[in-house]
Amino acid sequence: MKLLLFVSLIFWSFFSAHAEEVYEIKGPLGLPDLETPDDNPQTPEKVALGRKLYFDTRLSADDTISCATCHDPTKGFADGEPVSTGIKGQKGGRNAPSVLNAAYYRIQFWDGRAPSLEEQAKGPIVNPIEMGMPSHQAVVEKLRGIRGYQEAFQKVFGKEGITIDNIAIAIASFERTILAGNSPFDRYFFKGDKDAMSQSAIRGIEVFKEKGKCTLCHPFTPDKALFTDNGFHNIGVGMDKPNPDLGRYSVVEGAGKTEGLRGAFKTPTLRNVTLTAPYMHDGSQKTLEEAVDFYDKGGHPNPYLDPQIKPLNLTGQEKSDLVEFMKSLTCDTLPSLTGVRD
Repeated sequence: MKLLLFVSLIFWSFFSAHAEEVYEIKGPLGLPDLETPDDNPQTPEKVALGRKLYFDTRLSADDTISCATCHDPTKGFADGEPVSTGIKGQKGGRNAPSVLNAAYYRIQFWDGRAPSLEEQAKGPIVNPIEMGMPSHQAVVEKLRGIRGYQEAFQKVFGKEGITIDNIAIAIASFERTILAGNSPFDRYFFKGDKDAMSQSAIRGIEVFKEKGKCTLCHPFTPDKALFTDNGFHNIGVGMDKPNPDLGRYSVVEGAGKTEGLRGAFKTPTLRNVTLTAPYMHDGSQKTLEEAVDFYDKGGHPNPYLDPQIKPLNLTGQEKSDLVEFMKSLTCDTLPSLTGVRD
């Protein structure tokens, strides 16, 4: 029997009773069911192992940083800081994006340099500012020396055991279970519950679709609401700095490396956006109100500004309604997750 997976506290009780079963990841209200890679079928034991790795600070060079340090469940799977802090107190250059619904992104990181969750999981481990391991093999050897991991990996992966690919596969499997849907908006829009949203939030839907032009990059349709186009756009964030972060332009090679990619960053989902302040890839907008004001004035002018970014001339009421709408995208059924250290 396949288990239909919802991200809820009840979900975790299935692990012991259904240890060997393969299950589907069923999207919560507002999200499609999740397709998993053919080479990484989901099993409860694999997800449980990935969950343990996600919270384990021993994946870092000095045993201080885990995936959850920068992608904290209590902070919307982000970290609440403009930019993240890694080993030895080092500061990164970008805001930690939420892991929520990352499984629906076509490619990962703000600049899209990783083609999958599996590849993304490998990056921070060896980033000298983040988790700081000297090599992938070093983290493999470290885990081989930790009680419990040898047996757990053998149970999930057989003779292959602990490899960097299997570490990443397990973490990605867990991350695919971190889904946010079934918000007040979803109940209103998909189920017709007229009492699910305030009148201000309902007005905000129209601002979002029409005058605000937000759906150009954060679309939703009658059958799903990802609130991301999975695209990359220059909206002017950070382009007033002497040496701006060029985002997507810095990682694309070949014929696809166009000037229009300078300063372009991936469109994040707006799901649970109330939990993930500050906003933008550099954390420069402290509140939703500030973010709305930034868009209202047409971003920051620069030669590579996306042509869709223009002044909106929203009224004070329209701005307030837009913020209330975004608040309605907050899921209220996410689990409180804590790490278990062997």
